Amino acid sequence: MIKNPQESLPPNLANAISGYAWQQIDIGFSSAQVFRLEAENENSLYLKIDSRASKFSLRQEKIKLEWLKNRLLVSEVLLFAEDETSEYLLLSEIPGVNASDDSLKNDIPRTIEQLASGLKMIHKLPIRNCPFDQRLNYKIEIAKERMINGLVEEEDFDEERQGRTAEDLFKELLATVPTDENLVFTHGDYCVPNVILENGNLSGFVDWGSAGVADRYQDIALLTRSVWYDFGEDWEESVFAFYGIEPDWKKIHFYRLFDEFF
Repeated sequence: MIKNPQESLPPNLANAISGYAWQQIDIGFSSAQVFRLEAENENSLYLKIDSRASKFSLRQEKIKLEWLKNRLLVSEVLLFAEDETSEYLLLSEIPGVNASDDSLKNDIPRTIEQLASGLKMIHKLPIRNCPFDQRLNYKIEIAKERMINGLVEEEDFDEERQGRTAEDLFKELLATVPTDENLVFTHGDYCVPNVILENGNLSGFVDWGSAGVADRYQDIALLTRSVWYDFGEDWEESVFAFYGIEPDWKKIHFYRLFDEFF
């Protein structure tokens, strides 16, 4: 348990979560701090806190979650607040455990089947009139700005890219841009810990800050990498079988490379 930082919270948020005990959640690579809040005879809540200067806006995640309500299995936005330095997003809990939980590793094929099923569910969401654009023309400009401003974390590159510079990777990125985009609604960071299962069945999805219209391989590339990381190299190919697609390895390489900039 951590010391409750309630005194530094915006008053309306502090009042809403008065009496809750805090536990920090360390899973994932987001810049946001995530806390599970518990109180006797109350449903558990989740609170995300991030700098207003962060690469991912909690305000944008709030807007996307509100749009996704009644469309997909997502948390309900209970409250959004901000002060001079930080943004705060209070969310309902999705019941279950994240798909990387050790309790699910006794039936890895079932877990991967649920991960693929969840991804197909997301990708089937109609994109007509979707207000969230994550297509390449938009995202490549953001990647370029992050590189120019020194915001790309080179020390966190995947193992095969360690020792290279952001400038070097950006040149490779431009040289390997796909000639087409198979556009669907994407999660944007569809990794194993961002999927929640209850009793082995899909329960919901978290971390929607990067969601929007993009190529389906934005999600497929990151999911297969995450499955390799969490369950082992031998399980990567099973994602394609459960999803029902022949892998496009050029796009997979591109979108994993692209992810280094974010």
